[in-house]
Amino acid sequence: MIYLKRPQEIVRMREGGRVLAAVMEDVRKEIRAGVTAQQLDTLARRGIRARRALPAQLGYRSYPASICVSPNEIVVHGIPDDRRLEDGDVVSIDFAIIYEGYYVDMARTYAVGAVSHEAQHLIEATRASFFRGFDAARAGNRVGDISHAIEQYLRSAGLFAVRDFVGHGIGRSFHEEPDVPNVGEAGHGAPLRVGLTLAIEPMVTVREPQVEILADGWTASTGDGNLAAHYENTVAITEEGPISLTEGAEA
Repeated sequence: MIYLKRPQEIVRMREGGRVLAAVMEDVRKEIRAGVTAQQLDTLARRGIRARRALPAQLGYRSYPASICVSPNEIVVHGIPDDRRLEDGDVVSIDFAIIYEGYYVDMARTYAVGAVSHEAQHLIEATRASFFRGFDAARAGNRVGDISHAIEQYLRSAGLFAVRDFVGHGIGRSFHEEPDVPNVGEAGHGAPLRVGLTLAIEPMVTVREPQVEILADGWTASTGDGNLAAHYENTVAITEEGPISLTEGAEA
């Protein structure tokens, strides 16, 4: 079942998106060599609750933290621990909140200090691939148009979309239909209609990924030093075109 949102619901989700973006900015400011993932998680949890929201990840299918912190070869779902970030790391921060009954979700990948040219290219191209998908998220298109736009851009950049994880519908529930893969055929998949809200989230690696779920049941790793990046916004399809609910049009 695909749930279309009324205009007032999208307004509510956009309010939640501003809260989420503000907490992400708090986290970004603290990313530096020496900080631990647990410290970032504590900061985010306090920021979420101070803004009258709830951390959506905490307790979701027994997940033990409020955010996912995924350094270097970790693609997604890294559980915050006491490992200290180091200069040259890339680290993906991914989390969602519940605000007045609605879920919103976002992710960013940040450089820790000076990083390699390869890592910087990965971060920038992952962000750019999101916007290719965002531009295709228009009423009358299909989910495959989003997927195809992301995949084609990443191929042109010499990078690889992770196939193991996908974006998704979002709203009253954390994960709603439809799935939004980061690879696909234009003109295929569920139709995009006004009122549809989606988490569009390219996850990208520098080499063809072989993803393994670690013993904790969550952490998804390439396991071989294959750097990964992640960029996500919650997007609403409107009559005027797509809008990012987790930040402005220049998200």
